[in-house]
Amino acid sequence: MAKPTIGFIGLGLMGSAMVECLQANGYPLVVIANRSRGNVDAAIARGATEAKTSAELAAASDIVMLCIDTSANVEARIYGEDGVLAGIREGAMVIDFGTSIPASTQRIGADLAEKGAGYLDAPLGRTPAHAKDGLLNIMCAGDKDVFDAAKPVLDVLGENVFHLGKLGTGHTIKLINNFFAMTTACAMSEAFAMADSAGIERQAVYDVMSAGPLRSGMMDFIKSYAIDGGIDLAFSVNNAKKDLGYYHQMAADLGTPSRMVGAAKGVLEAAADAGRGDTMVPEMVDFLTSRKG
Repeated sequence: MAKPTIGFIGLGLMGSAMVECLQANGYPLVVIANRSRGNVDAAIARGATEAKTSAELAAASDIVMLCIDTSANVEARIYGEDGVLAGIREGAMVIDFGTSIPASTQRIGADLAEKGAGYLDAPLGRTPAHAKDGLLNIMCAGDKDVFDAAKPVLDVLGENVFHLGKLGTGHTIKLINNFFAMTTACAMSEAFAMADSAGIERQAVYDVMSAGPLRSGMMDFIKSYAIDGGIDLAFSVNNAKKDLGYYHQMAADLGTPSRMVGAAKGVLEAAADAGRGDTMVPEMVDFLTSRKG
């Protein structure tokens, strides 16, 4: 049986690794340039074809995949002039692998359904290296029949593929996950900065905290930079700030304003405003120690 043609929008670090994995597994690809041509040209060299517009890409594809940075950019690709919605075929499906606002996801899903197309939100865990080897964690949600149809392809990309429920649930869980992760990261960064102010060795603080129930992978990511000088969490301050902004908006949309997000969101915004937006989250330790006094 012929494999479905996949149209892929967003060949950044993660998206280009996913495209390489799909091509290695024999899937025909249609790609489109977004911000730069390097990864698009590499995919074409491996046999992909190039579309000039999102509508053209959608018309040529059985499955459209998006791996782009913001909800606004997803909407632009879906609704823009010559967008995916204009070209999507009845019976096709669209999968958003990014981190988007759930209310936006649900609206796009309803509009695609009117065209006879399915929509899944499927935010990702792990790194581009995992993506290249088909070892991502995929938090997928949407109509179960659409998920079942997509699962053979998702299994190529992911080691752990979850179906979490109705459309928008994947993005909701991803935002809750990132809220908790970035709050922990900022709190641990401040703990090390406070230890510096008190004249206490960072290692001593870590030894005590990690010996009890506070020990976590996120704590160790921050410790790796603060004590060992390594960056094991390649996630930028700007991305963290965006995700906490989305979490804040999601909470308001749900009528359950967050009482906890303000502190982490505020310190990330302050770091971005100070020109540190492109630094990695573990480097928040440097920002917080620089503000001493």
